[in-house]
Amino acid sequence: MISSDIIRGYTDTMILFILSEEDSYGYEISKRIRDITEDSYVMKETTLYSALTRLEKNGSITSYSGMHDGRKRTYYSITEAGKSCYCEKCSEWELTKKVIDNFIK
Repeated sequence: MISSDIIRGYTDTMILFILSEEDSYGYEISKRIRDITEDSYVMKETTLYSALTRLEKNGSITSYSGMHDGRKRTYYSITEAGKSCYCEKCSEWELTKKVIDNFIK
């Protein structure tokens, strides 16, 4: 398992990636993260919803009500600002990886 301390700065990036593929709701976002990481990282519910709130407040995503399997859900959608933020986060990751790789032997 990956430590939540190590991955904390990249939760927004993971969420934005998922929403860049399609609109989704909380549980499905969490499930996609588990699937993509092959269960190496499971995002806690509080972490997920804190990130969704933060991303919505900064204009990276928007939310709307929808139905799934007869249940009301809050869906999230990435905005143009969110797409730009995602690109910035990816560039930041490449630089971070390059720096840290100098210390991993």
